[in-house]
Amino acid sequence: MKKENKVKVIAQLGEVIKEYAHFYLVDVTAMDSASTNAMRAKCFKAGVKMLVVKNTLLYKALEAAEVDFSPLYPCLKGTTALLLCDTANVPAKLIKDVAGKAEIPALKAAYAEESFYVGANQLDALIHIKSKNELIAEVVALLQSPIKNVVSALQSGGNTIHGVLQTLSER
Repeated sequence: MKKENKVKVIAQLGEVIKEYAHFYLVDVTAMDSASTNAMRAKCFKAGVKMLVVKNTLLYKALEAAEVDFSPLYPCLKGTTALLLCDTANVPAKLIKDVAGKAEIPALKAAYAEESFYVGANQLDALIHIKSKNELIAEVVALLQSPIKNVVSALQSGGNTIHGVLQTLSER
């Protein structure tokens, strides 16, 4: 590959990384072309962009980024696929679903919710990450809960008092 082409690829990788909030580095060394294509199809259905990239080009793209991705540099060995998405836990669930018992593909590292997760043992932690919108929804539900309790108590209390007064007036 000519140097001009490499520079273009590095710039394109940098733009793609900026476009998505989260990305995963996955080891696909042991996957054949059929299983890789099946994984691409599942990624497409889940809204995850999958790119198989050269480690040196990805290294240079990460190095040129505004964020310091240095914790991910040691993971750039072997055959690497880049999974990009806007929801942090979707690729983790996808990897677990596709991997099953074979442990292929294996998670190398991830950059999710502005944190670094290095190693295959971080997959379960990534699966349980909640997105910003999910956390906001939980907080709103918690804030609404006491108000709902007060309103329902006032409504049921009014019905109880009305029932007692009606029974007393009939006697």
